[in-house]
Amino acid sequence: MITLLRSRTLPMLALRRLATVPLVLLALASLVFVAMRQLPGSPSSSLAVGGTQGLTAEEISANEARINEALGLDRPIWEQYLTYLGDLARLDLGSSFYGGNSVLSLLAGALPATIELTIAAMAIAVVLGVVSGVIAALRKDTWIDTATRSVATVSFSLPWFALGVLSIVIFGVWLRWLPVLGRLPSQLDYRPTTNFVLLDAVLQDRPELIWPWLQYLILPATTLALAMAGFITRIVRASVLEVLSDDFVRTARMKGLREGRILRKHVLRNSGLPIVTVLGLQFGSLLGGSVITEQVFSYPGVGNLLVSSVLQRDYPVVQGAALAIALLFVLVNAAVDIFYLVLDPRLRKG
Repeated sequence: MITLLRSRTLPMLALRRLATVPLVLLALASLVFVAMRQLPGSPSSSLAVGGTQGLTAEEISANEARINEALGLDRPIWEQYLTYLGDLARLDLGSSFYGGNSVLSLLAGALPATIELTIAAMAIAVVLGVVSGVIAALRKDTWIDTATRSVATVSFSLPWFALGVLSIVIFGVWLRWLPVLGRLPSQLDYRPTTNFVLLDAVLQDRPELIWPWLQYLILPATTLALAMAGFITRIVRASVLEVLSDDFVRTARMKGLREGRILRKHVLRNSGLPIVTVLGLQFGSLLGGSVITEQVFSYPGVGNLLVSSVLQRDYPVVQGAALAIALLFVLVNAAVDIFYLVLDPRLRKG
C-alpha cells in the first residue's frame, strides 16, 4: 500500500492532486463563513425593517431578536460553524434568508450562465492571445511587434468595468449592433432543461435559441477576454522567442524543414508548458472578472448572485456561491497540473 502511494505513475499523481481539492474548499468555506459574520450589518437587520412602518425602535429590535433565533444566528459562532460543516458534509448548502429558495437550486440556475461566459471568454482570449503572441515573436522588433505589444499592454491595463462600459456605449448605444443587458431576450420562450442554452437548443431541437444567446454573450465574453488576451500575448511572445533561439530549432532549419512545420512541431509544442500554466491561473482571474462583468451587463450568473447576496448579508447564498466559484477554480487548476504532467513526463520523476 505504501509503495502504491509513493508511486509516481500519472494516475497516482493525479489522485494525489485531486485529494487536495476538499482541503482547499474546506479552508475557503471556513474563511468565507468567518468573513461574512465579521461584516457590519446582519440579515436580521435587513429583514426586520421590511414593512415595519409605524413600529417603534423597541418593536423592530424585538423583531430582529425573533429573526436571529429563527435563523440560528443567536447561537455562538463556533456552534453555527459546526452546524454549517455538518450540513456541508451532507451537501446541504441551506436556503436563502430571502424567499427560502434552496441555495443548490439558485446555483443550478446561475452557474451554467457563468460557465458559459467563462468558457466563451477563455476561448476568445486564447485565440487572440496565442495568434498575436506568435505573430509578435515571428516579427520581433518590427512595427507589427511594437503595435501588438502596445495593444496588449493597453488591453490588460484597462479594468473590466471600464471595458464593459466602453463596449456598452460603443456597440450597444452608438452603433446598436448588440444587446447589452441580460442573457436572452425577455420575449423569447425558453424553458431550461440543463440551463446551458447551447445544450438545451440541441436537446430541445430549438436552433432558434442559439443566435439570440450568442448576441447577448458576445459583449460580456469579449470584455472579459480582452484583458486576459493581452496577458497571454506577452507570455506567448516571450515563450516563443525563447524556444526560437534553442539549438534544436536551428538544427531543424539546417535540415531544411519548412518554417511552418518547425513552428507547429517544435516551437509551439515546447512553448506550451508556460502557456498552459498561465491559462490555468488566468481561469481564476476570469472567474473573478465575471463577478464584475455580470454586474455591468446584468448577466444572471453566479457573480451577480454573489454580489446581491453580499449586499443583503444572505449568508447561505454567499457561502454557496463562493464555494461554487472556488470549486471551479480548484478543479481547473488541478486539471492544468495533470495536463502539465502529461506534457512533460520529466516532472513525474520528482
